[in-house]
Amino acid sequence: MSYDLLVMKFGGTNMQDSRAIRHSASLAARSIRAGVKVVVVVSAMAGVTNQLLKLADAAQSGDIAAANDEIALMRTRHFTAAQELGAAPDSGTVREIREMHETLRQAVYGVYLLRELTPRSRDLIVAFGERLSAPLMSLALEQDGLRAHHLSGGEAGILTDSHFGNAKPMPNTYERVRDRLSGLLSAGVTPVVAGFMGETEKGAITTLGRGGTDFSATIVGKALGADEVWAWKDVDGVMSADPRVVKDARNIEVLSYGEVMELAYFGAKVLHPLAVTPLQESGIPLRVKSAADPDFPGTLVQAQARDEAGHPVKAVTAIRNVSIINVSGAGVLGIPEVIASVFDAIARENVTLLMVSQSSSMSNVSLAVQTVDAERTLAALRAGVSLELKVEEQPGVAVLAIVGSGMRGQRGVSARMFTALAEQDVNVLMISQGSSELNVSVAVEADHVDAATLSVHRAFDLGATATA
Repeated sequence: MSYDLLVMKFGGTNMQDSRAIRHSASLAARSIRAGVKVVVVVSAMAGVTNQLLKLADAAQSGDIAAANDEIALMRTRHFTAAQELGAAPDSGTVREIREMHETLRQAVYGVYLLRELTPRSRDLIVAFGERLSAPLMSLALEQDGLRAHHLSGGEAGILTDSHFGNAKPMPNTYERVRDRLSGLLSAGVTPVVAGFMGETEKGAITTLGRGGTDFSATIVGKALGADEVWAWKDVDGVMSADPRVVKDARNIEVLSYGEVMELAYFGAKVLHPLAVTPLQESGIPLRVKSAADPDFPGTLVQAQARDEAGHPVKAVTAIRNVSIINVSGAGVLGIPEVIASVFDAIARENVTLLMVSQSSSMSNVSLAVQTVDAERTLAALRAGVSLELKVEEQPGVAVLAIVGSGMRGQRGVSARMFTALAEQDVNVLMISQGSSELNVSVAVEADHVDAATLSVHRAFDLGATATA
């Protein structure tokens, strides 16, 4: 298939050192030399985002020495990569990296002085990961004989709201991105965009949430009307299960937008869940490709599902580190105002609910949340709901889900799933199925999730046949 314009996203593993960056640049260069216009969107080098979060927390707690140690390690890593990619000590790339690290150091010192890490400051600090990797990719492309120009998310035109940590693009983002990048492409220059980040109307740096580089790539893809968005990974494509758990997990050739959203929501490290929205709005396909085997077709994500008779389920996925929050009170939860107060309290804390279940007697509501959110969920509920309600946490839980558009109207799918769970003596704590019939999810004890995944994967023959 011939392409006019592709957006290529490279994640942290594909940017982890000079060798990986050089290889990623060569993948983009293959298409550019074939006459395809390419926009490259990059993540931070592997592990850098976590380093930035760690040093920000250290500064807030008063340990500026630890924060500066982390900055020094990062500086060495970025300088080493630049040098190995061919940058001279007095080059513009090295100078820019040095200046950015100094700006980072000053921002972190400000957090230390105030002992306060606001969401805005956290976004400013954590976005340095992508801002530092973009010039390295640009350098690698230039060393390969191509013309490239790197931009921050804001410079590329990504304008967001002020919801720091999980910002959303504003409606005029797409026009801005088109205006900022089209000229570069027309001039034969490859734009390299720092993913994961944007900026507000007032110029404050924002981030799009963990995994937000996917979102950046699909925003750019929609803005430019790309033929496809390619997400380069260290696996063949989207797998039928986590290959670390299920050894015979297979690559899925085709998924619909709806299916990939469900997989992303339920823990598969496929795509930022919101990244699908620009694709749906524009009808642009996304292809998940293997950086190790670029000629392998990978997984195509498109509007239409491709179902295979007798195989209603495409994949099994799991979210680990989950807690169930049980809210109980005989009869009280049947009062609309009371149940509304439960969800209002959670909404104020901006906690994502993974599953919700209410007993038919209206005496209990169970809410599955990430364990990292459990403490503030408990506090919000205890402060915001009736004193007649009892609020308790059940930790040590995982959510297991089966996903596939072939489940619609298909009898016996849930029965096969629960039989597979019963065969492994897995106790089901919660059950949920949406009206879309794209998934069935259950909460189980975390210690049993691997055995449950293996059993369910086997029950639907996902490893015995190539899914489609």
